[in-house]
Amino acid sequence: MGRNFKFVLIFMVAGALLFGCATAPPPLAPFSAADLNARVKAGQLQQKTAAFLVILDASGSMAQGGKLEIAKNFVNRFNQTIPKIRLQAGLRKVAGTNNPFIPSTARIYGMTDYSKQGLEDAVSTIQWAKGETPLTSGINEAIIDLEAIDGNIAVIVVSDARSTEGDPVPAAKALKEAYGDRVCIYSVLVGNDLAGSETMVKIAKAGRCGFTINAADTASPAQMAGYVERVFFRGGFLDSDGDGVPNNSDLCPATPKGVKVDKDGCALDSDGDLVPDYLDQCPNTPRGVRVDYKGCPISGIGDADGDGVADNLDRCPNTPYGAKVNAQGCWVLGEVLFAFDKADIKPQYSAMLDSAVKVMKRNPDLKIEIQGHTDSIGGEAYNQSLSARRAKAVLRYFADKGVNVSRMKAVGYGLTRPVATNKTREGRAQNRRVELAPVAWK
Repeated sequence: MGRNFKFVLIFMVAGALLFGCATAPPPLAPFSAADLNARVKAGQLQQKTAAFLVILDASGSMAQGGKLEIAKNFVNRFNQTIPKIRLQAGLRKVAGTNNPFIPSTARIYGMTDYSKQGLEDAVSTIQWAKGETPLTSGINEAIIDLEAIDGNIAVIVVSDARSTEGDPVPAAKALKEAYGDRVCIYSVLVGNDLAGSETMVKIAKAGRCGFTINAADTASPAQMAGYVERVFFRGGFLDSDGDGVPNNSDLCPATPKGVKVDKDGCALDSDGDLVPDYLDQCPNTPRGVRVDYKGCPISGIGDADGDGVADNLDRCPNTPYGAKVNAQGCWVLGEVLFAFDKADIKPQYSAMLDSAVKVMKRNPDLKIEIQGHTDSIGGEAYNQSLSARRAKAVLRYFADKGVNVSRMKAVGYGLTRPVATNKTREGRAQNRRVELAPVAWK
């Protein structure tokens, strides 16, 4: 009895070590696939793709936050939404292994005549997430998978792209070189890891005719239908912000409704002063003239709040003395306070927060709104939630240091208030921030 119990205990501990990173996935909203068959029959959607191969990441990092279930759910919803068209299909799983006799990637379905049941059954066999992320191996093997396929091919990579075994981008380029214009690569990011997102963007760009999305942005039947249309058909494409530029080409996907945009989906800036036309109060400023945040020429320099930013450039003109400000004159705490996808403050940045606490204590009548902001990577709902959680974390820190809660409000603004372009890595870094805005309320 004692020996059996010991064996069971060891087995349970080993299992906990192997799968301990897994967490329960978030609850999924009910899904009833949109029916595209009528549009296909009416000729509104013209088929452009003859075959598809899904490369699904089942590595260890996908156990975190239920990402494996999110990825499987994406593939299942994608499967449910595909209309009745003739296709060849396949599914390849990638997951690291320490056993030299077990490959790190395996094709578990196809290439064969596509059937919904066949793909669904194959997805259901993927139960655990483990090991490194061998995307390079998976994409290299895809070159062999597709050898017997005629016509245009969609390769769909579903992953968080974390802890990859080598850079997968050269493999994606080799896949493109092997099949030329016949292959397009569509990357689907699971989660919101910044480095992973950049890798997935590069993978899609290697195909030169695909695009990158976040799995969270296909949650509704209409969103998934838009995705399926873009992969398989020539026809209607999803355009979340309604600016006339489809999401797969839109570098500024959260443009306010009604704003005129350029070919990249970004607000027009006719006079080139870096202030978009819809915010520019002086729209015909000559080229090269320095302007303030309203787009108007700078005619004089003052700095009423003494923060080192001229009044006509200062978007936060009442910053308390001693506060650390950004180029816009706003009291800012940067992204470095937080780990990826977390709202827990890293201990090494407590000195930065303690400095802000001192400012609050030197100004006992000061009340602030703690404002969380993000860049444009990831879904709007996710970024809204993340920005609010980070703002609340800063509020809790201040409260623990003796700042009365009645003097503070925590508000998340998500991706709606960028201070720099989201087209570049540097600009996105500036947009991931927490601002402390002096306010007055009863």
